[in-house]
Amino acid sequence: MASSRPKPKPAHRELHSTMIASQLENEIVSGRLKAGSKLDEQSLTQRFGVSRTPIREALHVLVARSLAERVPYRGVLVVDITRDRIEQMFEAMGEIEALCGRFAAERMTIGERGELEELHRRMNTMAADGDSEAYEAANTEFHGRIFASTHNEDLIELANNLRLKLAPFRRSQLRQAERMARSSEEHEAIVSALLDRDPKRAEKALRRHLVSAAREVLARMP
Repeated sequence: MASSRPKPKPAHRELHSTMIASQLENEIVSGRLKAGSKLDEQSLTQRFGVSRTPIREALHVLVARSLAERVPYRGVLVVDITRDRIEQMFEAMGEIEALCGRFAAERMTIGERGELEELHRRMNTMAADGDSEAYEAANTEFHGRIFASTHNEDLIELANNLRLKLAPFRRSQLRQAERMARSSEEHEAIVSALLDRDPKRAEKALRRHLVSAAREVLARMP
């Protein structure tokens, strides 16, 4: 009898779609792809040398992250990313992360606290070495661990969804050695508050951390 299990997606296709989405994100955030530009499937398949399927998956990611929108009869267009829009997203993320910090300070297990502290130590080394790629990946894990430590599934989902929308902007501001160093210092305040089980201090440290990230992103906008 034939198996009814769905076939897994080829790993190379997932890799292609992830890489394509990342490349297009960078071009949108940097302004190389202007607001209103059409992301044409056929042109993109020729540019990246792939089939339409990974292109469609990449475009789906861009739309989900509010970097592009599907417009009837026109296709997928790059959105106008204004300073006001970025400020609004960072404001919302700051409040959500602050809430996560407050809950995590009260609910984290001993094991979760120890793992976050160890991750923070490794990130200090990455920042000192100027390894922005490793630091960016670890930074995502750092904040994800705080979300998970709230032990509230709805809050975790909300935080992760908004973080995905902000991911291209947060990555862009961590590519400077000076910003990585400041981020690491801000993480020290967050970790200290969480280890001390101090909800108010954790909430305040995370809110300030997001304000700092927003300021860095906005300073680089034209």
